[in-house]
Amino acid sequence: MGTLEGKVALVTGGRGGIGRAICARFAREGAQVYAADLSDGGSLGEPDGSSRFVRLDIASEDEVRAAMAQVATDHGRLDVLVNAAGIEIEKTIEDTTLEEWNRSFAVNVTGTFLTSKHALPLMRAAAAGGSSASIINFGSYDGFIADPGLAAYCATKGAVHALTRAMACDHGPEGIRVNAICPGYVDTPMLQSFFTGDGSGGGGKTIDQLQEAVRDVHPMRTYGTPDDIANLVNWLAGDEARYASGQLWVLDGGLSAQVQQMKL
Repeated sequence: MGTLEGKVALVTGGRGGIGRAICARFAREGAQVYAADLSDGGSLGEPDGSSRFVRLDIASEDEVRAAMAQVATDHGRLDVLVNAAGIEIEKTIEDTTLEEWNRSFAVNVTGTFLTSKHALPLMRAAAAGGSSASIINFGSYDGFIADPGLAAYCATKGAVHALTRAMACDHGPEGIRVNAICPGYVDTPMLQSFFTGDGSGGGGKTIDQLQEAVRDVHPMRTYGTPDDIANLVNWLAGDEARYASGQLWVLDGGLSAQVQQMKL
């Protein structure tokens, strides 16, 4: 019997690199899983049979309402909400347009707000059944410290961190736990895009050279995989984490623990 047997979960960005791994893990643990994304293929370009696809632009309140209405019709409750959808713009504030800035906040912050807001009635119904409901947001280690050339992204993740704490305080009395996972470098399409973008500071280096440089800067000499993130998400989603709420869980291979001038 899986750790999420009988639970209902919705994962935004569910067809992306990390979201897809979370959906697959939830399904293996016995959950009924909705993968909410802009397309069934997502950033990897192909569907995934482990979860039910729901088309969702998280920046659209009408689409968020429709997605939650579908879950309500099917199950009448939602035990787990994972806000994994996100975008990254590799620019300083000087080079970032207002449209790009607003889009970053619309997806990374407003999207988290909207899905959580409209999931709450369904999550109260789940909590009334005797086990805590769980919202898991996606922050970043970039919400604590900053990578160069990611100004808007860093700003949105700092906002998600603060929102997570506020939600945990507001809705803990209702049996709804709220946490954020703060990944470092994870092997996803977004990371590969970073390697090829201006924000990487590549300076003409090959992709292989950049990947090796990123591995070497970590104390563990590697970056993470989507499954590494899904492992922590799975724990936070389940009843074993019943006392975990309001926390920012950094998962970065020790990157943010070290003095960056001493990459030994």
